[in-house]
Amino acid sequence: MERHFDQELIELKKGLLKMGAFAEEAIYKSVEALKNKDKELAVSVIDNDKNVNELELAIDEKCVDLIARYQPMAKDLRFITTGMKINNELERIADIAVDIAQRTLEIVDKPLLKPLIDIPKLAAIAQDMVKTAIDSFVKSDIELARKVLNSDPEANQFRNQIQKELIEDYMAKDSSTAPRAVQLLLIARFLERICDHTTNIAEDVIYLVQAEVVRHHPEKFTDGK
Repeated sequence: MERHFDQELIELKKGLLKMGAFAEEAIYKSVEALKNKDKELAVSVIDNDKNVNELELAIDEKCVDLIARYQPMAKDLRFITTGMKINNELERIADIAVDIAQRTLEIVDKPLLKPLIDIPKLAAIAQDMVKTAIDSFVKSDIELARKVLNSDPEANQFRNQIQKELIEDYMAKDSSTAPRAVQLLLIARFLERICDHTTNIAEDVIYLVQAEVVRHHPEKFTDGK
């Protein structure tokens, strides 16, 4: 019985890895669609959301089934409940990538307002945070989780910088730029929200590894503590 349970925990981890891959790919494709003005790529992100949702439900059902059948305790129970939380965060990340793809479709036929420099940089930070957060979960590595938490201020800084430039250098000077600027503002905000969800995953990993709740108090595990 214990051997079957261990195997099912491995399968659960594989499912979460697949969900993480879906989320990473969705971020990458949504921003590539923006950079290259690629309608087809943006639509593919939106269309793939169905697969993400189906996987999320399957993982949640798996977690509930494991708890019901094996009644795990201590670390095994933390692993399953944390897996459910991470599953939800990854699904939200993929949803936000869909939001980015939808905003891209709003401006894909219009001239770019400005060269895209900071948004791709922010997207790269978001992708790296997602990858590192998933690695921290797979390896039960608190130092990787700490790295994710330490990356969040940089993401916030990029978002603020993008917002300031779009508002002060474009919208305030030429109101006709507002429709395109607003879409870029939303995309920057969406990317920053992805980073927020990723910090939640890192905090969940810390709880998994050492049963310590750090949500709402991440400073305890960052370089700024």
